Amino acid sequence: MQCIGFIVFPGFDVLSCAVMSTFEYANREIGEPVYDVRLLSETGGSVRASIGVSVATEPFDDTNFDTLIIGGSDVIGSLTPGAIKFLQQALGRCRRVAAICTGAFNLAEAGLLDGRRATTHWYHARDLRDRFPKVKVEEDRIFIIDGPVWTSAGATAGIDLALAMIEKDFSADVARAVARKLVVYHRRAGGQSQFSALLELEPKSDRIQSALAYAKRNLDQPLNVRQLAEAAHLSPRQFSRAFCAETGQSPAKAVENLRIEAARLMMEQSRHSIDVIARQTGFADRYRMRRAFLRTFGQPPQVIRRNARAEAAA
Repeated sequence: MQCIGFIVFPGFDVLSCAVMSTFEYANREIGEPVYDVRLLSETGGSVRASIGVSVATEPFDDTNFDTLIIGGSDVIGSLTPGAIKFLQQALGRCRRVAAICTGAFNLAEAGLLDGRRATTHWYHARDLRDRFPKVKVEEDRIFIIDGPVWTSAGATAGIDLALAMIEKDFSADVARAVARKLVVYHRRAGGQSQFSALLELEPKSDRIQSALAYAKRNLDQPLNVRQLAEAAHLSPRQFSRAFCAETGQSPAKAVENLRIEAARLMMEQSRHSIDVIARQTGFADRYRMRRAFLRTFGQPPQVIRRNARAEAAA
């Protein structure tokens, strides 16, 4: 049986605790208690969540946990010396250490993320990068595995991380069955983006939606305002005005975001050369695509491809 310690700090996010249910369902699927999950805090006793409810916890002790997971919290503050010491020792005593959402700040404060790739909720990613410059923050990731240290994006991404753990511990079939019982997608890959360009735009009218759908189908074409306006059955002037009003972006910026999203997926999931990907996604050449990647992700396409392959190998 694998013993999993789930750490909460005052002000923790209840949703991040959904990770524990993932291991519970794995026990049910396998038909025996393969995971023993314990709720921990530094001093034990009652710990209050951000929403006001409290949970009973066990104190930190010398128990050897297979996996130690830190839940996310709305309160991002400094750890006590005792908590830092416990986390620093954990990396040598546990097979893996993980953080959900803003729990990454706790790992970073304890020095466990120094020199490692990590992610957190997109809203807090830049703060994590600014406060802990030794951490290689990748803000647009569902979860990241760097050796024995796992980090995930916002609270629900913790379920994806837990499913990946179950798949690694047992099999893809078990993880898929657990996901099905939880009624969640099996399973978002760690390298999947936290964002969707189309969802972020959220167009309200059918005409603007039709223009975006046309753009996504024809990314290798020039896609000027006239073409998009024709797809929306509007004049170019009417289209530009309506598009900006509904999406908050210019048509050119929206098309670039769609191209970046498509190019990134191809970089991560295909073996096409950078030149081919640039042409197929409408960037014309690799240099324009590189500049777009640096503006958006702070990394060139080659680094994103290398990181995706490293994750797949892990």
